[in-house]
Amino acid sequence: MQAPQGHPAEEDRLVALERLGLLNTPQEARFDELTKRAMARFGVRMAAVTLIDRKREWYKSCCGDICPPDREGARSVSFCGHALLANYVFVVADTLLDPRFADNPMVVNAPFIRFYAGVALRERSSNLPVGVFCIKDTKPREMTAQDISDLLDFAKIAERELQVK
Repeated sequence: MQAPQGHPAEEDRLVALERLGLLNTPQEARFDELTKRAMARFGVRMAAVTLIDRKREWYKSCCGDICPPDREGARSVSFCGHALLANYVFVVADTLLDPRFADNPMVVNAPFIRFYAGVALRERSSNLPVGVFCIKDTKPREMTAQDISDLLDFAKIAERELQVK
C-alpha cells in the first residue's frame, strides 16, 4: 500500500480548510442531496464529500451502504488523500490491480472497495485543495467520457457549496 503524500503547501491548505468552517459540523441536506444524486447517476454503493485534515478524511456527506459509521477514516489509507493531489479526475478502475491500493485495508477487508473516482475540491480564495468529491463501489468499473464529465459537474457543485456560509 502506498500512503498519500502531503500537499506541497500543506500548512496553507489546512488554513484554507479551517477557513471554510465545515469540519466536524452536522450533515446538511445540500450535500446529502448531491451525493444521493451521484449514487443514482453512477449506480455505485457510495458517494461522498470529504474534507481532508492533517491526519484524517472526514465525511461532510456520505451516502450509501458502505459509508464508515463514524464519518471519518485515516488519511494514511484514504483514496481521497491521493485524489486531493490530482489535477484532474483520479480514477482507480480496479483497486486489486493497482499496487498503491491492492493491499489497502479498505480493499482487502470490509468494505472491500474495488473502484474509486474522485475530484479535488478547492477553497476559493487560496485555490488549494481541501477535500474531494468521490464515488466508490465494490465492483471494478471503467468510466466513460460522459461519466468523467458528469463527475466533474458534481464536484463543481460540491465545491460551490463548500464556499457558502
